[in-house]
Amino acid sequence: MYICKRKRTTDILKNMEIMLMRIYSMLTLLLLLIISPIQAQQQTHAIRGNVLDKTTREMLPFINVVIWETTKGATTDSVGNYTIGGVKSGTYRLQASAVGYKTFISPEFSVVNKDMEFNIELEENTETLKEVKVTAGPYRKPAESPVSMRVIGFAEIEKSAGANRDISRVIQSFPGVASAPSGYRNDLIVRGGGPSENRYYIDGVEIPNINHFSTQGASGGPVGIINAELIRETDFYSGAFPAGKGNAMSSILDFRLKDGNSTTRTYNIALGSSEAAFTTDGYINKKTTYLFSARQSYLQLLFKALKLPFLPAYTDTQFKVKVKFDKKNELTLLGLGAIDNMSLNTDTAGQTDGNKYILTTIPVIRQTTYTLGGVWKHFAGNTVQSYVLSINNLDNKQHKYRNNDDSSEANKILDYSSFEREIKFRFENSSQLDHFRLNIGANTELARYFNNTRQTVYANGISTNLAYNTDISFFKWGLYSSLNYDSNDGKLTVSAGLRTDANTFTSSMSNPLRQLSPRISLAYCIADGWYINGNLGRYYQLPSYTVLGYKNDYGMLVNKANNIRYQRSDQVVIGLEQRPTNYIRLTLEGFYKRYTDGLLSVSDGIPLSSKGNDYTLFGTEAVTSSAKGRAYGAEALARWFGYKNLNLIVAYTFVRSEFLEPATGKYIPSSWDNRHLLTMTGSYKLPRNWDIGTKLRVIGGAPYTPYDAYKSSIKAAWDAQNRPYYDYSRFNAERGAVFSQLDIRIDKTYYFKGWMLGFYFDVQNATNSKYRQAPVLNSTGVTDPTDANRYLMKTIDVENGSVVPSIGIMMQF
Repeated sequence: MYICKRKRTTDILKNMEIMLMRIYSMLTLLLLLIISPIQAQQQTHAIRGNVLDKTTREMLPFINVVIWETTKGATTDSVGNYTIGGVKSGTYRLQASAVGYKTFISPEFSVVNKDMEFNIELEENTETLKEVKVTAGPYRKPAESPVSMRVIGFAEIEKSAGANRDISRVIQSFPGVASAPSGYRNDLIVRGGGPSENRYYIDGVEIPNINHFSTQGASGGPVGIINAELIRETDFYSGAFPAGKGNAMSSILDFRLKDGNSTTRTYNIALGSSEAAFTTDGYINKKTTYLFSARQSYLQLLFKALKLPFLPAYTDTQFKVKVKFDKKNELTLLGLGAIDNMSLNTDTAGQTDGNKYILTTIPVIRQTTYTLGGVWKHFAGNTVQSYVLSINNLDNKQHKYRNNDDSSEANKILDYSSFEREIKFRFENSSQLDHFRLNIGANTELARYFNNTRQTVYANGISTNLAYNTDISFFKWGLYSSLNYDSNDGKLTVSAGLRTDANTFTSSMSNPLRQLSPRISLAYCIADGWYINGNLGRYYQLPSYTVLGYKNDYGMLVNKANNIRYQRSDQVVIGLEQRPTNYIRLTLEGFYKRYTDGLLSVSDGIPLSSKGNDYTLFGTEAVTSSAKGRAYGAEALARWFGYKNLNLIVAYTFVRSEFLEPATGKYIPSSWDNRHLLTMTGSYKLPRNWDIGTKLRVIGGAPYTPYDAYKSSIKAAWDAQNRPYYDYSRFNAERGAVFSQLDIRIDKTYYFKGWMLGFYFDVQNATNSKYRQAPVLNSTGVTDPTDANRYLMKTIDVENGSVVPSIGIMMQF
């Protein structure tokens, strides 16, 4: 397997951003100084919409709708419409309440330069509250996931310091989520699980990939595809996964996009440190609204001008069209696509040891990904039926020449071409009856995986040319159901769910009884504002297509012959929660995850779950379903939301992540065993539309495996793959140092008549903290005078960490 390491890449990318600031920051600051004295006209707008019963779809008259934490509001008229006038530009939530219905607190939304439309759906309240005091707040606790679920609003994404509006980086502020120290990747390492254990959904459509230059077979990358401008809110599950969302063992991200405005059209232009973006939303006709986004990077031009060793370029686009045929039927169409290109700038080969190492190891990458989907919802009294049809495709091509000499095909040591395609259909029926809600669903999927690989490998003391062609198709299916119960007094909620998945790839995975996945959740109010919550569940995940489709020299599907199985994780979570006010939430959760039937590398003797955060491939090797492991720990979270213009998150996690070493029968640290994680994230709204945000991260040192200097120096070994080799006999025997980083962001917004102009200034690693990583080995290309079969090797010290400022400009009209 060809692996491109990220250690030196981090500093190169950060140095790029520093140079980028020098190119255009002065121009932006000058523009800001010119505009600052201008007194923007203080415009006011209206928030209007309708309120309807979520189940019956009937309009509701005489419902109180107010701006959350204020007395400013209105009451719906006889046909369910409301209008709140005199609203200044800014970010708001709405609260709607009425006798017989649950109090509703909306996600955050912005009123910018035009009237805002916001429609509200209320759920009937079947509880008779006598002893429990209910305070309306922005925190939600669904019956299926009363623990390990956080709701993230769009303002947190937009204003998060150091995140560059990337949802994956925003989530790194939450408990249980580790991140690479001073890194340029956004891999989600959740509760000691690897980056291949996460799943993503947008408005009910599964999205297998949300990153540019994504690691095939895993999930991370350097830059997110999803434009934060389109996100309404996001549910982040680090456990207690709903039965309707399978194939995950560490986390699920469930995005919900905004609806387009049905009365006006808006346009947004944004210029950041690495890309330009255009976004628009509005209406096509009375029944149809739309969202659209397109982004284009200009990194490749800057990298070339700054003489950096590789030239990344990406483009992405996204859309949502929603058609409300009548009050009983609606259709949502979604699309997400990206084109990524990574080429080499060989003119920089003689500059630094770091440049030489990157040019030696990194391949040329061409990657295209897209997802198209449709969601039909039918509302029939107490029942809602959903039909979801989607297709997604990943096309990944990579090649590498020895010493980047492409004058002869004989020098090509990697020629990789693959694609993954899935056609999915899911049906779900949700019914409400008094205190019970029953969800029943089924999903089917046709998968195809193609791989044409030509690669030089070094094993067992010899260099060989591995060549194989894979073209497999198989069928996957699943069934699930869950039953939720709310007690009459509102103190107790219970949810029991059952899921099973199967496929036709191997006999070991075709029997659905082997993948039965039960789960149960409970939440109980033990006193006013105090809750005890818990979840117990078993979850399964299918190995990646790179694993399923791997072949050996004889053209045999090795892992199919090894009869690999679904990976399994048994998890228990118990938590204590207190809500002293409607804007403060305090939680303490303990978790334990036991992994069985994990994928164990035949050649390395380590689980694949300890890999997957590199820039290229993951899983293209022989494995067996024999790895075992565990992750356990505790999380503490304090969250202050929105009151007195302050948002604050303080989160601490103690986590251990280990796997059972087959040779010794003892647990040793996995690659995600950071042990201690601390984040403090805050933002404050200042007068005159200024915002300031900060994020402090303290990350415990992760273990790492030293390189095998003896093997790496062998000419045949180095020439085979142009990279050093790990000494897996000392797997994770060393550990990095604790690292801390402070990010700061300042936003300024001007509201003019009919348009908005915004600026932000973001500084990553403001304290210039340094993180010394494991040294890397690189060949000098010079023959060892004492051994003609070896190269002289050079050790390159790696120290990450530098101040990275960036400026962004946003315009909406």
